[in-house]
Amino acid sequence: MRTLHVGLRVTDLERALEFYRALGFEVVGTVPGTPLGDLTMLKLPDDEFVTIELVSQASGGSDRQLSGLSHVVIKVESATATIADLASKAIAAEAPAPTGADELWTAWITDPDGNRIELVQWPTGHLDGMTAADFSA
Repeated sequence: MRTLHVGLRVTDLERALEFYRALGFEVVGTVPGTPLGDLTMLKLPDDEFVTIELVSQASGGSDRQLSGLSHVVIKVESATATIADLASKAIAAEAPAPTGADELWTAWITDPDGNRIELVQWPTGHLDGMTAADFSA
């Protein structure tokens, strides 16, 4: 297991991008219109992988929270095995679901304070994090 990135809800995407770009972050790719909202993936120049996902509401998405933590993303080797292990520890998880690509599965758990954690099982051979290659056509 490893942490992939942190999702942060932002109320004004352009303002947030200006701030994070000033810190040195660069946009790697975007995913518009997800159930969470519009996603903008950021990384630092010396990082190989995405470390921050900005979640904005430009095209809808849920209205759970306007700003702050959206979710933490953790890579797991096997979504099914991880969920079974968590169940043995009395941690309930949504059933893992494929996301359209071979072997790419996601599932969600919630910590005691309501913070959501996304568990991701990458396809075989995928790098340990998200890169610009994940957003190429």
